Amino acid sequence: VIVLDNARIHHAKLLQPFLEEMKGRLELVFLPPYSPKLNLVEGLWKWLKSDVINNVFYHTVAEIRNNVQQFMDEIMKSRWSIIDRLCVRF
Repeated sequence: VIVLDNARIHHAKLLQPFLEEMKGRLELVFLPPYSPKLNLVEGLWKWLKSDVINNVFYHTVAEIRNNVQQFMDEIMKSRWSIIDRLCVRF
């Protein structure tokens, strides 16, 4: 089972042959059209923006990349606490 949001790419015609081939082995479950509370990555984006991007002026793209990488490195040090933080809504 794969849980997906309703992004256009997840409904692409190009995927149809693959999905037909996987019928019975793979099930796609689509979230409701607008459901940020059910989509955990939305919580991660919100957290990243508040810690890295909001109210900060970056002079270069490299600075942004560096700070985003630092954020990701930091959260990967304690994966279970991150999962707990993002799943608290459930």
